[in-house]
Amino acid sequence: MSSLKLSVLATLLGAAYALPNIYGLANPAKFGALLKKFPRSLPAGVALMLLGTAWFLYYVNVERNSDFARMKPYMMIGFTGVGIGCCIYLQDFLSVRGLSVLMLLLAKLMLDTERWHDSQWRLVIAVWAYAMIALGAWFTVSPWRCRDWIAWNTANDQRLKKMSALRAAFGVLVAVLGVTALR
Repeated sequence: MSSLKLSVLATLLGAAYALPNIYGLANPAKFGALLKKFPRSLPAGVALMLLGTAWFLYYVNVERNSDFARMKPYMMIGFTGVGIGCCIYLQDFLSVRGLSVLMLLLAKLMLDTERWHDSQWRLVIAVWAYAMIALGAWFTVSPWRCRDWIAWNTANDQRLKKMSALRAAFGVLVAVLGVTALR
């Protein structure tokens, strides 16, 4: 069970999701240009993949399942090698793959945190987490879909503004739930 409070997590996630989309509303041309560069950005990919690898290694390290206790040092070495190896040998769409790893890990945190909360509003977080799992898995096996999704979103400024407004509104909703109903 996570020691993080759902109210804190929801507030942080909502704000982190809303802020870039508010920027997209205010400056769609620059935001669209940034989004279009993301799928092939090697620096972003390396940073996201290494962050995802470190977070995954943290989860492996704190795992208390005795079946894996003997193998844990080897697993840590192996998973470290996979994370670093991806940065070296799997550079095509590395940023999308790194983002996918982080989406899956963040979804785990969200589900672990919301599980024990009383309010039915916690289901907003759970549904969001399961949507992230589906997208993370989909983008992992076909990362070009993220590029295509970004291209659709940024096809024109009006569409980008509308989609940014919807995402910003959802982020604000989650943040407001964090400071009200999920306390």
